[in-house]
Amino acid sequence: MKKKLVVLTGAGISAESGIKTFRDADGLWEGHNVMDVASPEGWQRNKELVLDFYNQRRRQLHMVKPNLGHLVLAELETDFDVHIITQNVDNLHEQAGSAKVLHLHGELLKVRSTKNEEYILDWKEDLILGDVDDSGNQLRPHIVWFGEMVPALEEAINITKQADYVVVIGTSLQVYPAASLMHYAPPKVKVFYIDPKPTSINNLQNPLEVMAMNATEGVPILREKLIEIKDDERK
Repeated sequence: MKKKLVVLTGAGISAESGIKTFRDADGLWEGHNVMDVASPEGWQRNKELVLDFYNQRRRQLHMVKPNLGHLVLAELETDFDVHIITQNVDNLHEQAGSAKVLHLHGELLKVRSTKNEEYILDWKEDLILGDVDDSGNQLRPHIVWFGEMVPALEEAINITKQADYVVVIGTSLQVYPAASLMHYAPPKVKVFYIDPKPTSINNLQNPLEVMAMNATEGVPILREKLIEIKDDERK
């Protein structure tokens, strides 16, 4: 049976494909106040602004490709039972070939009903006012906004509890509840942390290896380390 490799990914891995990280240094997201485009209140104030913002993100996504970090994670499925838990709303992990991807913060290429959270559609084009569900309710981006529940969190916790190895890539580990996930890993499970500017991980009891590099550099090195560990365990 393959060992379970749980990978937590954030904006840093997608940034190398040309997708900007969540917030720039000035606190703006693509020139917008985050709360204007990523909160229920912002949606109620100006639906057209919010729809246009995500339409632009969706168009951008159609123009980018997975990078080496995404591709090597997919290749690791040959040797490990890989589960990717991502804070990213793009589909670059899926494009790279990863089979088990859980999106904590929603998906850019899906929309849902404003009245029925179970009504979710695949959506590749622009979403505009007047696009509605079967009952005539406006559709909205299938994104978890600030102040909203994270429906996938419980599943993510259960996956992490079963991990044999945990890898964290391209995230500052400052955004909760995602940042708390690694604390659910079994105590002796090793954690690898790949980020060019790693931050401190509070109260982590697990063995930790920090790799201060970006994903395209770090993930291929990680693969060699993991395969070496696997081979040693077989001896």
